[in-house]
Amino acid sequence: QVFNDPVHGHIELHPLMVKFIDTPQFQRLRYIKQLGGYLVAVTMYSLGHHTIGLNTPLGHGPFSHLFDGKFIPKVLPESKWKHEVASEMMLDHLIEENGLMEEMRKYGLDENDVIFIKELIVGPAKNADETPTTPTRHDWEYKGRPVSKSFLYEIVANKGTGVDVDKWDYFARDCHHLGIPNSFDLWRYMTFVRVIEVDMTYEDQVVHRRRQICTRNKEVNNIYEMFHTRSMLHRKAYQHKTINIIEEMITEALVAADDHLLIPGKDGEKVKMSRAIKDPVAFTRLTDQVLQQIQLSDDPNLQQAKDILAKVEKRRLYKHVGQTQAQKPLTKADGARICSEMINSLSPDDLERDGLPSLSEEDIIVLIATFDYGKKAENPIDQARFYTKENPDKAEKVCKDQVSQMLPPIFREQQIRVVCRKDDKPSLDAALKYFEKWCSTATPTDFTYLTVPMYDEPSELLTSHYSRCRQFIKQAHSDGGTVLVHCNAGISRSSTVALAYVIETERVSLELAYDRLKKSRPAIQPNPGFMSQLADFQERLEIQQ
Repeated sequence: QVFNDPVHGHIELHPLMVKFIDTPQFQRLRYIKQLGGYLVAVTMYSLGHHTIGLNTPLGHGPFSHLFDGKFIPKVLPESKWKHEVASEMMLDHLIEENGLMEEMRKYGLDENDVIFIKELIVGPAKNADETPTTPTRHDWEYKGRPVSKSFLYEIVANKGTGVDVDKWDYFARDCHHLGIPNSFDLWRYMTFVRVIEVDMTYEDQVVHRRRQICTRNKEVNNIYEMFHTRSMLHRKAYQHKTINIIEEMITEALVAADDHLLIPGKDGEKVKMSRAIKDPVAFTRLTDQVLQQIQLSDDPNLQQAKDILAKVEKRRLYKHVGQTQAQKPLTKADGARICSEMINSLSPDDLERDGLPSLSEEDIIVLIATFDYGKKAENPIDQARFYTKENPDKAEKVCKDQVSQMLPPIFREQQIRVVCRKDDKPSLDAALKYFEKWCSTATPTDFTYLTVPMYDEPSELLTSHYSRCRQFIKQAHSDGGTVLVHCNAGISRSSTVALAYVIETERVSLELAYDRLKKSRPAIQPNPGFMSQLADFQERLEIQQ
């Protein structure tokens, strides 16, 4: 059967795939939006479009990632449930409920292939609460396919590099609907892809060889473009401040409704939304339409949820007060801590002097927005392998420094966003004052500073600055303190000073000092002039010794 897809054009599907699609468990995805919040109407395509050929979103709840990323953590804070786990449950339910195992056998497939499909989605996790991992030890943890087919596990959800068809599809759809250019050239990448046997390491030791999907070394920039596209989509859509606020409001409505809105489940038993994650019958009936169920209900217990949703529809959203860059890694749970610190940073008297009302923690929401390349602070390309034109059967890693000096030195940043539930001007002014006060006190003030007028130019002389830096660091150490050496990005100037100090005080080579600092701060990269001066500095120290 041929489907006409708005993004990929005409797609021909195997008869067995059509059997899977024509089921209630699959068709429910037509009623779940891929993008949770309401930014603009054109982004409202459903997961049904995204799921064909993947099966990964079968376990998504209402409003996609909002359900497992925001709603479930609030109502079941101890749960580690993710939509991939529900995808396994729903796949089993889909096959059993529609008698598809018999259909699969007609095409030479059996229970082992079902295991393989599940492993493609969630990995070889031992149980539902275990985080999926890509095995790197001697043992092969997958059951669906032998180790000789290891590369197959990199196609749907690649837990190594993150380069997989799941991303390609939602990148294409989201860019298409949002009007954002997609600079990743999928078909060029596919032209150069090969399966090559590579060395796999565990704790810096080569433990075995595995077949891995690799591409030409000249394609490394194309892959960086893919992750850049991901970052842009998060900034402009997924974690746009208005989207975040709307998702927060929808989450609050769902939380308020959870105890009172029941879904018919297995054997006719009615369960809460938060409990439907364990009941495939109830989960099949759980879609975005839950909002309409809340709005149309005459149950007085749902009034709070109805009021919140009415504000969303009328665009009377919670107000964005301000944002700042996080100075250290944060989790979503840190939002509550920061909110408490903000409220405690000012007394009622402080606000009364300015004619402003006091606010409580109930009035403020602190959201943590994270932007990365999919591997937290790591560069995902570090896990990829590339072959050359001259040697197409051997693949190796490509260091970022070999690609371009203009690539990002840091692969993760976070923003702290402050939102106020109240919308009157005095309350918003008070919220801003709380936020400004917290920002001014979040960083300790009992610092002693030394500002060095050092430019990131190869011709800049290190010797003209280093003696002052060394004296400052030694004085701090003798006073029982520690020193943070920093510049704009923490890449060239600050690392040069730190390297010089380590070389001198620990009597080690530049190479050893560089390796040591690289482990604690991977982004260091002194300019070539600084590296040359550091080599001369080491040589002079050796002569003096």
